[in-house]
Amino acid sequence: PAILRESARLVEDSGLDAVWVPDHIAIPPDQTEGSGGRYLDPFTALAWLAASTERIQLGTAVLILPYRPALPTAKALATIQELSGGRLEVGAGVGWMKAEFRALGVDPRARGRLTDETLSFLREAFDAGNDILETGGQPFVFRPRPPRPRFWIGGAAPHALIRTTRFGDGWMPMTSDPEALSAPLRELRERFAEAGRGEPLVAVFGALGSASEAVEIERLQALEALGVSDFIQGGRYEDLDGFRRALDPVLARREARPQP
Repeated sequence: PAILRESARLVEDSGLDAVWVPDHIAIPPDQTEGSGGRYLDPFTALAWLAASTERIQLGTAVLILPYRPALPTAKALATIQELSGGRLEVGAGVGWMKAEFRALGVDPRARGRLTDETLSFLREAFDAGNDILETGGQPFVFRPRPPRPRFWIGGAAPHALIRTTRFGDGWMPMTSDPEALSAPLRELRERFAEAGRGEPLVAVFGALGSASEAVEIERLQALEALGVSDFIQGGRYEDLDGFRRALDPVLARREARPQP
């Protein structure tokens, strides 16, 4: 707990924008390399971090929607958004680990449909003109109903691009390779334009600090030129010093970036 709390405070004190947590519920024994199978529940972890911070955004990257029924998911997200003062970011995806689907009794072949149904319900829950919703033929009061958090849709083209256009504020691909992102981002902008929407947000995952400064700056500039709006520094750490080492390259790039 102390490592998480102090890591979040370091991000906040450094002037960065957000911290993100992953989502795994039931890691099989043969998939534990690098994590030991240790994952915190994202809802509980973000609610706890909300009480330890004041400014930074708090996000899921990504929440696997087919794992959870829509209404309890909406209630959990609304609770975090309410108690954090509107600092929640919802990265959402369809999932991929068949063993987890098996443990939860969910058909992985239905994950796309379940994700779309849940996203549709979440949008209705937050965006409805009143507090009355209906599910299973039963009207009910959905409160608290704070302002809707931004929805980031994870996954690859073309399905994630279609889903982002229908339900999301932005796309969250699992790559920071400008060459791999060029064509999908062009398609995403075209889809947004056809739907009468503005410019899509795009958040990419990377790991600054593993290449030379010149190479990393060139990659960040290429991403920015493509229209990428957010860069998420990924990595594993076992203690606060490890987190600081992962954070240092991000702070160095930010300080080196010309200010407008």
